[in-house]
Amino acid sequence: MAVWDVASRPPQEQFGYWREVICEAFVPLTPSRIGDADDFRSRVETRPLAHLVRARITSQPQRTSHGKGEVARTDGAYLFVNLQTAGTCAVEQGGRHAVVRPGQFTVVDTAEPYGFQFDLPWRMVSYRIPHSLLGGRLDGIRGLTARAIDARGAGGVVAAVMSSLWGLDNGLGAPDAELALVSALGAVAGERAGAGTDRRAILRTEIERVVDADLSDPALCVATVSRRIGISPRTLHTAVSSGGETFAAMVRRRRLERAAVLLVDAGPGLTVTDIAASVGFDGPSSFSRAFRRQFGRSPTDLRRAAARGGREVRAN
Repeated sequence: MAVWDVASRPPQEQFGYWREVICEAFVPLTPSRIGDADDFRSRVETRPLAHLVRARITSQPQRTSHGKGEVARTDGAYLFVNLQTAGTCAVEQGGRHAVVRPGQFTVVDTAEPYGFQFDLPWRMVSYRIPHSLLGGRLDGIRGLTARAIDARGAGGVVAAVMSSLWGLDNGLGAPDAELALVSALGAVAGERAGAGTDRRAILRTEIERVVDADLSDPALCVATVSRRIGISPRTLHTAVSSGGETFAAMVRRRRLERAAVLLVDAGPGLTVTDIAASVGFDGPSSFSRAFRRQFGRSPTDLRRAAARGGREVRAN
């Protein structure tokens, strides 16, 4: 945890210190004052979690810009999810403009310019989420930038998760809790898209991402994946089945597809038994049977064909 209290500085130094604080606590930003008050009492508290960074901000009227120069100086790519708790925030990004009021939240993307204007003293809870944590949901969630989103429906889930995450310690449950926030944001994006099929496709992409990350785990199951994403097992089954296969069939297919790539590209140093274990099969015999059913040839046959230059693999 880190705390920056601008009020601890002499009034004439406070705004200059604020410039330093927000760049250190967030990303490169350029503030400019609104009004002619002598002091600039402000406070920032940050709490890193497994992958994201939580912050509480209390500050004074100002404009804050993350322009092209600041984008170029930003180390990494992030989304900020900002829940307004006092005052208002006029936000703009990508040609969109909105006024965010207490109880509403907005999203901005550090990969593109954006700006805020606060005409009154204000408070905000802000979560910095790396693009890499969003997986296949990134494009959909980017559609939320510079919009005022009410804490109703899926938006209410986002606000509730942000509130509960604030007090969470950075322990074993932190990654799962972070994915619950990502899942809630994806639900808001799907809700705004307005089509149930599109929402299921977005969710199915996220399920596949989580499955791919854990293919080596023989115990990978619906309960594990649904918990990591922050959805119910029933919702997971519905999303997967909308793609025309069961969860078990999807996991088996992706395991075998990964194995086929390894058989072709890994070289002789990785045995068929090694590859079977790396994709979650409990032994070479069950792996070979499943592989032959999927591709019409054994893993050894594929490896030999690849060594002769025949790399194409087709599923039955």
